[in-house]
Amino acid sequence: MENKPYLSVIIPAYKEGERIGTNLLEIDRYLNAKNYTYEILVVVDGSPDDTAQIAQSYSNQVENLRVIDNPENHGKGYVVRQGLLEAKGEWRLFLDADRSTSIAHLDAFLPELEKGFDLVIGSRAIKGSFIQVHQPFIRELMGKSGNVLIRLVLGLWSYPDTQCGFKMLSQKAAQAIASRMVIDRFGFDFELVVLAEKLGFKIKQLPVRWLNEEGSTVGGLLGKNGFLQVLLDLFKTRMRLWAGKYNLKS
Repeated sequence: MENKPYLSVIIPAYKEGERIGTNLLEIDRYLNAKNYTYEILVVVDGSPDDTAQIAQSYSNQVENLRVIDNPENHGKGYVVRQGLLEAKGEWRLFLDADRSTSIAHLDAFLPELEKGFDLVIGSRAIKGSFIQVHQPFIRELMGKSGNVLIRLVLGLWSYPDTQCGFKMLSQKAAQAIASRMVIDRFGFDFELVVLAEKLGFKIKQLPVRWLNEEGSTVGGLLGKNGFLQVLLDLFKTRMRLWAGKYNLKS
């Protein structure tokens, strides 16, 4: 592998021991058919199971695989941020370990970055998107309500879905945005998008085909991954922006 691969694929992982291997083989098979260099980073979030060991065991089958094993659980936002900053690629994609959004979406995302966009985000709420398997009704209702609040509180009205776990950034955008992000858990997605907007990066939304997979670690109403925590992080983000805490002028 070259010192600087063309593409970095970042997979945040927590309690994914049963399916991480299948996902790695699928991603590697897809990328092997391309004519550019790549690396795959699995960033394990202090998982209590053997996710890290299983991922590492595929190093002989999956090209250019790196596994970062955090001893403590911090949250999805923490490990995505870590992956974006640890990656070496010119373009940096992160996607969920549960295969809710296929790596094949890269065929549409990468050309948009090559055209000059700095951030391309997947959306389940724009024309052309398709939800193959829905989440349970209550979780989906909370998600839709949360998206409305996100758009109102952060002024992101043109982004009906900031929370889809399939996003791709240029190296420059990844470094500038991830180095400013502070949310460790599920609110990190809207923080990433609003920082990209405030920093003047060009953003493109693309529809995705998405299916809910069982075994999600997204919480319900309460808890560190719950809906109320996301709302708390939302209003904290608004306050940080007002107070100039993100150092946007530097």
